[in-house]
Amino acid sequence: MEWGFYRQGLVARGLVEISDNPAVLDDGNFWVVLITYEGTCTFARFREVTRVSENEFIDHFHQQTWEPIVEEWKSSLSKVNYIDGVKAVRQAIARGDVYQINLCRILSVPAQGRRLQNLYPRISVGNPAPYLTSMELPEISIVSASPELLLRRDGNTIISSPIKGTAKSENQFLEKDRAENVMIVDLVRHDFGSICESGTVTIPRLMGMEAHPGLFHLVSDVQGQLQQGISWSEILSALLPAGSISGAPKSSAIKLIASLETRARGPYCGAIGWVHGDQGELAVGIRTFWKDFEKDEICFGTGAGITWGSEPELEWEETELKAHRLLSILR
Repeated sequence: MEWGFYRQGLVARGLVEISDNPAVLDDGNFWVVLITYEGTCTFARFREVTRVSENEFIDHFHQQTWEPIVEEWKSSLSKVNYIDGVKAVRQAIARGDVYQINLCRILSVPAQGRRLQNLYPRISVGNPAPYLTSMELPEISIVSASPELLLRRDGNTIISSPIKGTAKSENQFLEKDRAENVMIVDLVRHDFGSICESGTVTIPRLMGMEAHPGLFHLVSDVQGQLQQGISWSEILSALLPAGSISGAPKSSAIKLIASLETRARGPYCGAIGWVHGDQGELAVGIRTFWKDFEKDEICFGTGAGITWGSEPELEWEETELKAHRLLSILR
């Protein structure tokens, strides 16, 4: 088994060490980063980091085979359970506990020896994504087709591009979608404010519309200039879990999510990417397949942002929409 990482032509091979200590990210080396929604950290350093063409990488994995999934996916929350959860969130909003949360469910099937890196060529064709990533480490196997940027760092400049608002077509966004986006932008601005120089946090883009395979999203950009001497650990602590996949206020949303969801999210809704000195790119771990080695299952998460204006049935349908295209690729 070859341990490695691939994203957008960037390839890391030859595993040297693995750490769970965020302090290693400040040593100037190239580190692959995986942080689960629950906060479990895995940082991997590799001997060789190179750039290759997308075709070269895909050709490498075309030599491997993928056994199609014919089994039925099981959901951690049934349709009835999920709809009840949406209603519970609306009640919490009515009480003033939260303004918005992202309610998720985990789908799973038996792994039966499948290697997820062999999915990369299929997903690159069937569901191209700006942060398409393959990661294989001991007890970690992930392919993520994330469209969402959690953090890009270039020196002291950082930017995050939260996604909130999903529709089947560009003309089907609801007022609820726009309200969600504005709330999460405000949350990310607050997170940036704790690590950025005063007065430097700006919103270069608000509710821009992006087309992705099978759906459309509203996406905003939040940008800022880091305070001098800030560490990677401080940056990650300020931003995780991402506002777009937790809710607002973040602390109250996290507690409500824990009471409503029945299975740990794991890599789903975490952070996936790389760090190299004062450079880095981390995606939010959505549209992500991962292997649960303990249960020997392949898992996939899907969710929707719930506000007071949410209709429970439509929120369930949004989770179905987000999952449909990628699950069909595995078949």
